[in-house]
Amino acid sequence: MKLSVVIPCYNEADNVAGLKETLTPVLASLSANSRWQEVELILVDDGSKDETAHLLEEAFAGQSNVKLIRHGVNKGLGAALRTGFAASSGDVVLNTDSDATYPFSGIEPMLELLKPGVDIVTASPYHPQGGIDNVPAYRIFISKGASFCYRVLLNPRIHTYTSMFRAYRRPVLTESLNEDNGFLGVTEILVRGVLNGATVVEYPCRLRVRRYGQSKARILQITRSHLNFMRRLLMHRVGSLFGKKVFTPHNNQPSVLDNRQAADS
Repeated sequence: MKLSVVIPCYNEADNVAGLKETLTPVLASLSANSRWQEVELILVDDGSKDETAHLLEEAFAGQSNVKLIRHGVNKGLGAALRTGFAASSGDVVLNTDSDATYPFSGIEPMLELLKPGVDIVTASPYHPQGGIDNVPAYRIFISKGASFCYRVLLNPRIHTYTSMFRAYRRPVLTESLNEDNGFLGVTEILVRGVLNGATVVEYPCRLRVRRYGQSKARILQITRSHLNFMRRLLMHRVGSLFGKKVFTPHNNQPSVLDNRQAADS
């Protein structure tokens, strides 16, 4: 199978050197693994106002398996993910943060969990075997609170709904593509995947504070978007009892993602 790694970036000039240093050996190891016919890296610069795009071009110059896509203006994390997904060609698509709050060394163990019959593997710091290192308490409170609500509304066996670090088989990603342009888009994909019947496995891991720069998250805006999305999800759950659904698969979007079937490894 072919693997695509999608990483959105916004004002990450301080992180580019570390991104290349820590990600390059992981990609080399994946390329040497017989499971993957090809490994590509998709970097999406989401309208950065600093030197992120220029530094990424310099850092990964001459690497044929790397694509750098630039948004002229900042569109948001969800929009950057859609851009990266549309540019990818892998049977499996993995996305993660550019600041390595989830260490890149976890990519290979995560992919090992994507066995036949599994559609999505998601990182889970809130899993009993996961953990958190030095992340501000208020951010953990909001993120944990959101995940708790989604567990009540959707699937209690999934402990973390807000993690950016995930691997998808392309068909389920096609059907579960996010509509929200912001941080909610990360959760939306997983929620839609579960509603569409995807089999989800958690990868217990540790979430750590970023080493450089500041988080781009706008807490009040993200909180409001989650509350509105939860309201829609509740309407969907109730409406499903009467044959009315709020969320439906994106089966009519072949121009966004190729809906080909991926062979189980």
